Amino acid sequence: MIGYVTLGTNDLARATAFYDQLFAAMGGKRVWESERGVAWGTSMQAPSVGVMTPFDGRPATVGNGTMVALVVGRREDVDSLYALAIELGATDEGKPGERLAGFHAAYFRDLDGNKLNFFHMG
Repeated sequence: MIGYVTLGTNDLARATAFYDQLFAAMGGKRVWESERGVAWGTSMQAPSVGVMTPFDGRPATVGNGTMVALVVGRREDVDSLYALAIELGATDEGKPGERLAGFHAAYFRDLDGNKLNFFHMG
């Protein structure tokens, strides 16, 4: 259903360095780039996540209540990817753990304050 998601950034170089490492650990790669942004995924035919400077030229801001949830294959992946995000400078919004029966998740904010999570069902 989702084709792509973009997150705003005020420092494209810093954001791309963060996400290059984080998404590489998930098997992702850059699938498109422009002077305003970069997106990562597994192919142009699969969903992707991008960071961009806002088109209107105003500063990027964080959406209150907005979050991007990234599905991973194993519970252990939630834990290790969360640890990598924190190591890369992300801030904790909820350490890895079971939130509901069979739903293991960890929450963080990227370098621009955008909220994301890694989760595994099952």
